[in-house]
Order: sequence, then structure tokens, then C-alpha cells
Amino acid sequence: MEMIGTPHKTNVNGVSIAWSEMGSGPPLLLIHGFQDTHRVWAKVALRLADDFRVMMIDLPGSGLSDRPDASYTLTWYAKMIIEWMDATGLAQAHICAHSFGGGIAQWMLLEGRSRIDRLALLAPGGLGKEVGIWLKYATFPVLGPRLTPFVVRRFIPLLMRFSPAIFGKRDPDEIKRFVKMMDVPGTHRAFQQSVAGVINLSGQYMQTKQRASELDELPPIALFWGENDPILPVKHGRSMMAHSTGITLTTYPKCGHFPQLDIASTFAHDLKKFLLDPHRPFAHIYAEKPRKVPPKIHGNTVKVPAVRL
Repeated sequence: MEMIGTPHKTNVNGVSIAWSEMGSGPPLLLIHGFQDTHRVWAKVALRLADDFRVMMIDLPGSGLSDRPDASYTLTWYAKMIIEWMDATGLAQAHICAHSFGGGIAQWMLLEGRSRIDRLALLAPGGLGKEVGIWLKYATFPVLGPRLTPFVVRRFIPLLMRFSPAIFGKRDPDEIKRFVKMMDVPGTHRAFQQSVAGVINLSGQYMQTKQRASELDELPPIALFWGENDPILPVKHGRSMMAHSTGITLTTYPKCGHFPQLDIASTFAHDLKKFLLDPHRPFAHIYAEKPRKVPPKIHGNTVKVPAVRL
């Protein structure tokens, strides 16, 4: 698989992590979701490179990175990325993370809050229980691990071709690259363990609000979501708005789980606006009860009064 931008590989605890970069300016790290690769950010990265040093990582277990025999829990991923930042001399960065990567980014707040300047979460995991039913299969006892190779080789490529709401609009060459990466030894184990680390038969059991009380101070945070997302419903973002202050939610009509593929120009514009806004407040998430009055929705964006901790 050809990497976009300038390719690199960095060793972290014996695990080779592939990453690439383009542009110059404040560092912006882009983190992909389940078994995807850095290439999912190609269209967005090109639009951000004028203002940022865009860094795109292949998570361990995906892309051109190693597939170690590891736990693949959120804590493990978060620590690996922070140690990767240490190894590359990256003291702090803006982070934009998608889907499962969004869950990892939230766990990075627990492991190394000072490393994140601003946090953009694109249809992130960890904000609600519901999840696409096809992800739950990997958690079936015995059956899940046995079905995983068939699903990732046969079922997922079909969905990528015929269900853009689930996997975004990808051209045939990108689908071929994806399928090729899924055949790398160790990929199925990484996928199954990553899913099982956050999802069970009832849905997402690892959620940020469970540990929100540990987060005394948060960076500026913005949520971005497709209104027709069939994997992680936009109501998770609206629920977070009722449990927080200083966070915005921007939604995209007629868009599914991959705004960075389907409406790259619009999403890149909105992301850049968030990252460059000098007046963005710090965020706060309430650990217990939501506010009684939900925030008002103005157009496509939800905004609430902000407080700085």
C-alpha cells in the first residue's frame, strides 16, 4: 500500500508504527477507526496542509503498522499513541479522530491530557450504547472469532461497494487496498480484540461518561456527525451536549459515517474553523446527571454556554 504524504515508520515498544505527514504549521494528528488506514484522510489532509503539519497514523493492527499479539484495549492504544508521540518528539498536537479512533482519543485524555491541544471527534465511539449490529458479531463467544475472517474478506468489501452510508464513498482502488490490508496476518485477531474491547452483545460498554469524573480539565472539543450515520447514531452527540459545556456539535444532513470521504471539503472547512478559532473555550463533561433542558439547535450546529475550568 502506498502511503500519502511523506512516509515514516517509528518503533514503539518493539512495534513498528507507520505514519505519514504533509504540510507545515501546528501539528494535527489524524486517527482512523476500526481496521481502516491513514488513507481515509487523504481528501481532508490535502485541504488542511496549508495551515497544519498534518500527521496521519496507521494504528497498530492496521495498514502498514505491525499487528502484535496485544490486548488492543482503549488503554493500550492510548498509551501506544502517546509513546509514539514521545518517540517522534511531538510534545503536543491537535487531534482529529474518527469512530473507534475517537474512543482512543478520549482515552488519551485519561492517559495524557497535556498532550492534546484541541480535540475534534468525528462520529466517535464511546458516547452511547448503540452501535451497528454487524459489529456485535465479533463479540459472540467462539462464533465471533471464527466468523471474523469471512466477514472481513467477503462481507465488508461488499458493504464498501454497495453501502456508502456505512463505509463512505470509496473508489475501487481504495477498496482493493483495504481488502489487501485485511489479509495481512494478525489483522483478524486485532480487529476481533479491538471490537471486543469496547462492544459486547448489548452494545458499547466502554463509555467516556463512566470516567468523566477523572477529567478535571479538558481541551476545547468539537463533535462532527453525519445525521444518517448507521454505525454510531448522531443522538450520541446530542446526548453528550446535555452532559457537558464548552462543546459544539456540527451535523451533516444526508451524510453517513464517513464525512471525511463524502463531504471532504465541507468537513475540512468546519474542522479548520474549529482549530483556528482563538476564542474556543475549554470543555467540561458532567459525570452524573444530564441537564434538564437540552441545548437549542441552530441550523446544523448545536452550541451551549461554555465555562473554563
